[in-house]
Formats: sequence, structure tokens, C-alpha cells
Amino acid sequence: MSINKNALIRYQTLDKCFANSYKKQTIETLLASCNDAIYDYNQGEGIKRRQLFEDIKFMESSQGWNIVLERIKEGRKVYYRYEDQSYSINNQPMNEWEAEKIKAALLVLSRFKGMPQFEWVNELILKLQSAFRLEEMPTEIISFDSNEYLKNIDMIGDLFQAIVYQKVLRLEYQTFKDEGSKTFEFHPYYLKQYNNRWFLIGLYPRFENLTNFALDRIVQFSTLDIAYVPTTIDFDDYFDDFIGITKPKSPLEKVILKAPLFLKPYLTTKPLHGSQKRIDEDEHYFIFSIEIAINFELENLILSYGETLEIEEPLPFREKIKARLIKNLTNYD
Repeated sequence: MSINKNALIRYQTLDKCFANSYKKQTIETLLASCNDAIYDYNQGEGIKRRQLFEDIKFMESSQGWNIVLERIKEGRKVYYRYEDQSYSINNQPMNEWEAEKIKAALLVLSRFKGMPQFEWVNELILKLQSAFRLEEMPTEIISFDSNEYLKNIDMIGDLFQAIVYQKVLRLEYQTFKDEGSKTFEFHPYYLKQYNNRWFLIGLYPRFENLTNFALDRIVQFSTLDIAYVPTTIDFDDYFDDFIGITKPKSPLEKVILKAPLFLKPYLTTKPLHGSQKRIDEDEHYFIFSIEIAINFELENLILSYGETLEIEEPLPFREKIKARLIKNLTNYD
């Protein structure tokens, strides 16, 4: 059987038809539904009855989804429906054909491993292999840092498509501070994950600079039929000079830090920032610097190291961290 986008459209359409208990589905109505779906998607040519029977046979097979159909005869007509009306192929484990398609995609991705700008491919391949169990393994042997319970995580796919096809959004958003929501015209450019949360970054026409919205605080969104304002920003470079999501207005500063020598291997293998450089060390301390725009996220990162990391310069930043530590100590008085 030829597997293509039209086949996927037909399987999804048949799945919905078989689960529809309010309509009697004959071969004729199933055929019409499949051909309408194909036309709506790409105005492609429809299929004949023979292909429809092949599709149903595939869906019933072990290579497909092992669906269980009822064939109800009323006179000369036969109606098709799932034996279990709550069943859907989308709720089932991956079948053999889907697994083969994922494996084929991984083979393509593997060609980019080791190439500059494609370091993420290594992790993605492992994630896909683990999530879909494409390699035989008796138990879980790998996990990734993620927040599967994050609110609105299901929006990512639609927001991604809006960015790809340059769609302007009517975005309803509610901050933690506001009792009600507000609606914005928004031109989406980029999706970024930070600290196990997802953010949508783009243009809110009232502001000159970029605006970001946390996915978990988006109430809903829809597309607007107005002109999209594109961006020339290279997001590979955009986040280089700071930590977090919101780009600070402050200039780059050289921050010098001191750490106990035992922390050197950790800081060397996992730098605080890409600009990190070694300055000096002795038998007790390791001194290094980073060139960065100072913001709240950088403060939190440094404070996460507790007593093992000390700021030497600049002095205003040192005093700010010192004040936060003193304030923290008063919480334990």
C-alpha cells in the first residue's frame, strides 16, 4: 500500500466516521467523507471503492491498528462502526507502520549529527527512540527534564504552524496579577523553552521591542486575516547575551566570579554562560568571568550555587546579590 499524506487523511477520516454513533456509515458515505477530506486538504483527486476497502483492511490488520469493526446489515445496506464507540486509533500504541516511519525519519535526522547548529539532533533522536520504544529495551533507561503537566502544552503544535505560515494571532492572555484576561494582536516569531516552561515570542504592535507570552497563561487564540509583520532577527544569536526569555535593556558587563577549586570541573563542563573564560586559580579558588547583560534570571542562577559562588565584580552587582542573601537570612530569624 502506498503510504502518503492522503493515506493519513483517509485513516483519520475513517476513524472519526467509525466512532460517529449518530450517523449510519455505508461504503458510499465513507468514500464521500474521505474524498471530501482529501479535497479540503490539498484539492487532490479522490479514491475509488477498491482503495477504501484496502484502507479498512489495513486498519484492521496488526500492521495497522487492529481495529474491531461491526458490520450491521439492514436490507441490502451494510453500516460500519467501531464495536467500542469510545475507541480511536489516536489513543492506541504506535503500530508497525508508524514505527517504521519514525525510524525512517530518524535515519534522515542522523545525517545531521555532529554538524554545527545541529547539536539538538542527538538529543531529539534519543527522545524519539525512548518515547516510542524504537529500540528493544525491557525497562526505561533514559529520561529528560520536562514538565508534562504544563498547562496548554497542547498549544505548541498550532502555535508552531502559525509561525511557519506567518499567521497573525488574536491572543487572549491573563497574567498572574490580573483578575481578568486581555486580548492582543500578536505576530508570532519564535517558541522557546526555559526552566521547563514554554514561551511564545513575537511582536505586539504597540511595542517596539519583542514581547513574550508564557504558554500556561494563554487563555485562547485564533488567527486574524491581516498582514503579518515579519522579523529579521536571528534567534540563534538573539539569546546569546543574556539568560532567560526577556532581553534586558542593560549593556553587556564583565562579571568576575570566584568558586572553590572543587567546583571547577562542574563549571568547566557546564559553563554558566557561553562567554565564560578562566582568569586565574590557586590551591583554593577558581576565578572566571562571563560577558553578559545582568538580569533577574542571572541573579537566580548565581544564587542557586549558594555559598560556593561569589561575585567579585562589578561591585553594584555584588552588593545586590549580598542584599538578597541578607534578606533571605531574615526569613529564618
